[in-house]
Amino acid sequence: MKTLHINLVMVMMALYFPGGVNRLLAQSSLFSHEKYINANGETLNYRLLVSDADTISLHPLVVFLHGSGERGDDNEAQLKWGVMNFAKDDIMKTYRPIVIAPQCPKDMRWGNFNLDKAGLSESNSKPTKPLKLVMELIDNLIADLPIDPDRIYITGLSMGGIGTFEAISLFPNRFAAAVPVCGAANISSSQTIAHIPLWIFHGALDSAVSPEYVQDMFKALTNLGAHPGFTQYPETGHFAWIAAYSDPMMMNWLFRQHK
Repeated sequence: MKTLHINLVMVMMALYFPGGVNRLLAQSSLFSHEKYINANGETLNYRLLVSDADTISLHPLVVFLHGSGERGDDNEAQLKWGVMNFAKDDIMKTYRPIVIAPQCPKDMRWGNFNLDKAGLSESNSKPTKPLKLVMELIDNLIADLPIDPDRIYITGLSMGGIGTFEAISLFPNRFAAAVPVCGAANISSSQTIAHIPLWIFHGALDSAVSPEYVQDMFKALTNLGAHPGFTQYPETGHFAWIAAYSDPMMMNWLFRQHK
């Protein structure tokens, strides 16, 4: 049934978006299949996009965290939403990013924030295992690839939006900017992240992750003198990422940020 469903989706895409399936597959092939293994044997699957073969210049790094529905070990599902926008020709031509899309294992999370309990379910002094591996991966890539350490950005949607907030909270000196989409965070972290350029996106009709979380965070950051961006789509539910990652203003803003 799952295979039949996938085939039907592909057929519908071909009918309604001529050439769209081929473009999607072509974009997917731009991301190489990679695996990070640390000294303890812990592994993290990820996909890697290198926009240019220029090894003389330093390039910005985009870290993309997917949502809960894309967890697993196929090293493929994490490309389903959002990250393909960074593989568009105009983005690669203009900004020349290096992009990593790690895949969170099944039954794990990028962040500790628990929506059911409206707060952190575990100590926020330590990252989850997948987020810890992402941070290790970043360090390894900086050593191996021409990455500008002052232009490392993190973004993510839903569970990845939560992970984005938590990453900048736990590692506030690592990132030059962050774009959490339909995420959530505890406002107690606002003082820690107030110095980081931030653009928050959410849907006003989101029933999966209440917009009240980011509304409260936006107010807390503003009260601290920060100037976060905040876009709330009035007629959008949980899929705020469709509009967010298609926004050329967001892309232009993101790649202009430096530490």
